[in-house]
Amino acid sequence: MEHAAEDRPGTLTALAAAEEACTRCPLYRDATQAVPGEGARHAPLMLVGEQPGDKEDIAGHPFVGPAGSLLDRALADAGIDRETTFVTNAVKHFKHENRGKRRLHKRPNASEIDHCRWWLDIERDIVRPRVVVALGATALRSLLGRTVSVSSLRRTVQTMDDQARLVATVHPSSLLRVRDRDDKAAKYADFVEDLTRAAKLICER
Repeated sequence: MEHAAEDRPGTLTALAAAEEACTRCPLYRDATQAVPGEGARHAPLMLVGEQPGDKEDIAGHPFVGPAGSLLDRALADAGIDRETTFVTNAVKHFKHENRGKRRLHKRPNASEIDHCRWWLDIERDIVRPRVVVALGATALRSLLGRTVSVSSLRRTVQTMDDQARLVATVHPSSLLRVRDRDDKAAKYADFVEDLTRAAKLICER
């Protein structure tokens, strides 16, 4: 059920409060808190991940765990200052299963992604980034409203309905799972190349 236009938060502060009160899907029941996007109010670049992880769920901030550290390094290597970006997730609550004392990540399903798309759309309306980077397939589904593989759009530039340019790449957590050192280095270089492409698009506009 969509909210009326007058119910849409108009500021990032109001949006964060509304996300914390969200019950649009069941994920809020087991999460510590909603994790809103963070960054510059009028950031030219928005980075969209999948969902908060365990550390993000506890801290209440996006990309502060191992994947966030890798993202920070890749942004620096691409010549991008994270402080000038807006970083968020397609899904605002941590979906997981308990395994002993550990909370293991579970991928959001299509319904959960689509219910949470409302919040990402509002973030885009408020921030109005010129370039959006989709970090993984979940982010792509949320941004485009349909299931699309990263590989089908990677190394291309799409134009979204609000005229923002869209760059698709992998989620940094996927790089953490690569065991072979040479393969990891190659995939990291590709990731930095994707971020560099996004940075160049900002300069073109």
